[in-house]
Amino acid sequence: MNRTRLVFSGSGGQGVITAAIILAEAAVIHEGMNATQSQSYGAAARGGATRSDIILSDNEINFPVVTQPNILVCLTQEAYTSFAPIIRPGGTLLTDSRFVQTTKKVDARQIELPIYDSVMEKIGKPIVFNISVLGVLLGITPLVRDESLLAVIKERVPKDFIGLNTDAFNLGLSIGRGYFSN
Repeated sequence: MNRTRLVFSGSGGQGVITAAIILAEAAVIHEGMNATQSQSYGAAARGGATRSDIILSDNEINFPVVTQPNILVCLTQEAYTSFAPIIRPGGTLLTDSRFVQTTKKVDARQIELPIYDSVMEKIGKPIVFNISVLGVLLGITPLVRDESLLAVIKERVPKDFIGLNTDAFNLGLSIGRGYFSN
């Protein structure tokens, strides 16, 4: 990997920013990469639009703003409508099929998966949806090693919730890897 630019987008309360921070920390702390992470969100803490930009690189990062992501994750219809046009040609666009109906033609690999529904069916706790999204992301693209991300989850998540978050990550990983076997 030379440089990957990602945008996680959704609404407040979905854990978009937390997921982005976990990914960036896994890259820096456990992979020895350089990373930047920034966020913007609407006035409403819950339900408002949220976006987090991440750049992962083997080299120095001089400009920490993502204008054309290689990877775009949209967890709401509003995020999809706003950000699908900015994806880098040939990039990857990941959406959750429950919350997003893809309507735009973009020059990217569009992956629509039932992440939220799978979390609710297998785990029953929507709070770990963001961690499952990270698992899916690593299942479809090798950004960092699975164990690097799991190590950060164990460092950041309260002790009583490590098992739940590990299960959510593994579920997402399975969904992501399963995408290629279909």
